[in-house]
Amino acid sequence: MNILYIDIDSLRRDHLGCYGYHRDTSPNIDRIAAEGIRFENVYVSDVPCHPSRTALWSGRFGMRTGVVGHGGTACEPFHEGADRAWAGTFQKDGWMKALRDLGYYTATISSFGERHGCWHWYAGFNEVINPGKTGMENADEVVPKAVDWLRRNGSDRNWFLHVNVWDPHTPYRVPEAYGDPFAGEPGPQWMTEDVFAKSIAGYGPHSPLEPTGFTEENQQSVYPRAPTPIDSMARAKAWFDGYDTGIRYADDHIALLVEELKRQDLFEKTIIVIGADHGENMGELNVWGDHQTADEFTCNVPLIIRWPGAADMRGVNSGLHYHFDWPATLIDRLGGKIPDVWDGRSFSAALSQGADGGRDYLITSQGAWAAQRGVRFCHDDADWLMLRTYHDGYKDFGPTTLFNLTDDPHEQQNVADSHPGIVAHASHLLESWRGEMMARSATNVDPLMTVMREGGPFHCRGDLPAYLQRLRATGRAHHADALEKRHPLEARRR
Repeated sequence: MNILYIDIDSLRRDHLGCYGYHRDTSPNIDRIAAEGIRFENVYVSDVPCHPSRTALWSGRFGMRTGVVGHGGTACEPFHEGADRAWAGTFQKDGWMKALRDLGYYTATISSFGERHGCWHWYAGFNEVINPGKTGMENADEVVPKAVDWLRRNGSDRNWFLHVNVWDPHTPYRVPEAYGDPFAGEPGPQWMTEDVFAKSIAGYGPHSPLEPTGFTEENQQSVYPRAPTPIDSMARAKAWFDGYDTGIRYADDHIALLVEELKRQDLFEKTIIVIGADHGENMGELNVWGDHQTADEFTCNVPLIIRWPGAADMRGVNSGLHYHFDWPATLIDRLGGKIPDVWDGRSFSAALSQGADGGRDYLITSQGAWAAQRGVRFCHDDADWLMLRTYHDGYKDFGPTTLFNLTDDPHEQQNVADSHPGIVAHASHLLESWRGEMMARSATNVDPLMTVMREGGPFHCRGDLPAYLQRLRATGRAHHADALEKRHPLEARRR
C-alpha cells in the first residue's frame, strides 16, 4: 500500500461537511470519509504549526522534544549532547525512518520547514519539494507539483507522500477570481448578535478590533476576504466566508489528487489520510482567524483515513487520541516497530475488536501565543476542557478556565468557580501527566517554563506597551488597566 497524507493547515473539523457543517465546504473530503473512518476526538499535543509537526513527526510531546513555541529557545529541540546518535533521535527514531525501514520512499511537498526554520522536521525524508513561498502558497501552486510527482513516481515503488496545503490559514487569500461561494449562505448559528457584542467589547491579539496585530499601523488588512476591523456582523460573516472558501478551494484540489490516483489505477492501492497541524479559532475565546490557545478549536483536528480493504477502518471513532497516535497505528498495522522513545500509541488492536480505543484524558500545550496547557477529559457523561494559563498572551484569560463542551461547545461560559471538584480532578490529571513526562524526559526542563523565563510567548514579546497605548486611545482604558496590573514588568519593557 502507498500512503498519501494530505495535511491541510489550520483546518478545524467542525467546518467540514462530514463532521456536520451546514455549508458545502468539503464534498471531496466527504466522499473519502464516507469510504473510510472519521475520528471525532483527535487532539494535537502541542500547537501551533512548528510544535505540532515536530510532535507528529517525532512521535513525542513537546515537553520531551523541547519544542513548544515559534521562537526563542523553546522552538529548538533539546540538545542531545554526548549521547547523540550518528544522525540524532529525529532521524533514528522518527516517523519517516520507521516508514523507510518498511521499504517506503518518503517525500514531502511543503514549505513548512523553511517557513519556521524547522530543519529537524526534514529528518528521514528521501525527497523534499519546497514550493517556495513559505506558507503563502495557494493549493493551485502545491497540488500540481504533487500530481506531477505522482505521474513520475506513482507506480515505481511503495511511497509515502506528504502534501501540505495552506488555504484555510490566515490571511484568507483564495484568488478573487474563485468568487465567494458562501456569500448567500448564513454563517454559523452560534455567532449571534449577543455573542458578537461580547466579542467586540473584549480585547487581545486577533480580537475583533485588533484582528491583525497590536498597533494602529497593523490594523489594515490587504486581503478582501478578511476585512478589518471586524466591527459588524457583516464583517464577521466575511471572515467565516473567507475561511470556508479556503477550505473549499483546498477541497477542489484534493479532487485532482484522487483523479490522478484513479488514472494510474492506484486509488485502491493507496491509504489516504486527511488531517491538520491545528485548527482555527473563529471567535471562540475572542480569537478570530488564528490559533493562539490550547483549547478545543485550536487543538481538535480532523482525521480521516481511507484504507482500502480494511473493514475495521470504516465508520466513526469517538475515542480520545493524540495526533501522533495515528502514525503509531500506521506503523503497527504495516508490520513495523514503533520506536520505544515515542509517546504515540497504536490503537490498531482496538479497531480490530470494533472498539474506539484511545486515552483516558489528553493534555494539550500552546507556547507561541500564550503559555497554556489544556486538559481534555470526560466526567459524568460530559466532555470537559480545563485550561491552565501561565501567560495569557494579553488575552482575557484567568489562570484557570473550565468549559463543559457538551453543553457549551463554543466555550462561552467559564464554569470553573461553580465546579471546583471538576477543576481539582482536571488539575490532578495535569499533574499526573507532568509526573509521567518527568519520568520519561531526558532533561529536567519544562519548555513552557523556558517560554516564561524568556519574556513570554514569542508572538507577544515586547508588544504590550504599544498595545496599552492603543487600548487607551480607543476608549478601552479599563482593559489596559487590567493588562497592566497582570503584567507590570512587561508593561514597562520597551
